[in-house]
This record gives sequence, C-alpha cells and structure tokens, in this order.
Amino acid sequence: MFETILDEEERGQVGIGTLIVFIAMVLVAAIAAGVLINTAGFLQTQAEATGEESTAQVSDRLQVVSQSGNVTDGNSGDRVVDQLNITVAQSPGASNIDLNETSVELIGDNGQETFQLSADQASIDIYTGEDGDVVLTDASDRADVGIDLNTTNSGIYGVLEGGDRLSVTFTTPSGATTTAELRVPTTLTSEQSSVRL
Repeated sequence: MFETILDEEERGQVGIGTLIVFIAMVLVAAIAAGVLINTAGFLQTQAEATGEESTAQVSDRLQVVSQSGNVTDGNSGDRVVDQLNITVAQSPGASNIDLNETSVELIGDNGQETFQLSADQASIDIYTGEDGDVVLTDASDRADVGIDLNTTNSGIYGVLEGGDRLSVTFTTPSGATTTAELRVPTTLTSEQSSVRL
C-alpha cells in the first residue's frame, strides 16, 4: 500500500527553508493584493466623482422661460432696447442652482461681454423663496434676470436697435450652459414700453 521512495531526486523538499520560501510567497501575494484593492478603491472613488460632475454638467442647466426687453428713446431719437428681462427656471432633473454664481456671456454686433449675475449690471428677482435668496431649489421656482445694457448708466454691452441679434449664454456653477438667441423686432414704436425678444 505505501511505496518506499529510494531515489533522492523524487523526494519532496521539507524543512525550515521551504517554509520560509512559502511564507515569503504568501506575504508577497498579500501585499500585491492589498495594493490592487487600494488602487481599485481609489479608481472607484475617482470614477464616482467624475460621474457626478459629468451628470451635474449635463443636468444642472437653466431653462429660459421667457425673454423680453425694455424699450426707451435712444440718444439719436430712435427707439432702442436698454434692458433685457429673461425669466429662467431649473431644467428637469437639475439640482439647486445658485444664480449669484452663474455667469452670463453676451455675443452680438457690439462685441462680447462676460460677467457674473451678482455684478452691478444684473439684477435677480426670484418669485419664490425669501428676499435675497437667489437659489433655484425646485422645478417650479422662477427668477427674472434683468441685464442693464445702457453703458451710460453703468450698464454693459450697449443698447440694441431694431433688427439686432444677441446670443445670451448662461453658465451655471457646475459648468452646464444654456443659450438663448434674442432678436429685436425691426420696428420699435413709441407705444411700446417693452417687447418680446
């Protein structure tokens, strides 16, 4: 039943040396496994953060509900738009949006201007919430953003005349952008105090 091994080359290695080599191999494998687990955890955390930021950059957008302009007499006697009134809301699926940290870019015939909504050229009138609170927290929240264009009254960009076009881009703190294309009607009459753009 038991076979006696007489050849020395066919015998298994035994002793303290073999045990030390075995323990060393187990330690190396354990250290390698620990490094792999730490790396996988770091990559998972980084992937989650990147996913959340990417989702916010896509979903945390403003939605333009309406856009109008204030019509007044210009310096040359013709009628001009000297202030923009843009009503904004959260896009579906967006989280809270702080309008004070939202930037605006105006691009048109008068050039390009970029500024924060908290700047002197802009005013925010939120329809829901407390005074001074300019954070959109719910899909039903609405805010009227007023942008002063008349540069003689510390405004920005310059007034719009009949037929002018203006591109307005809102960029939220998460980096999501919303663009509205505004077009002033070709004829502004003296009866108009405001006009839909």
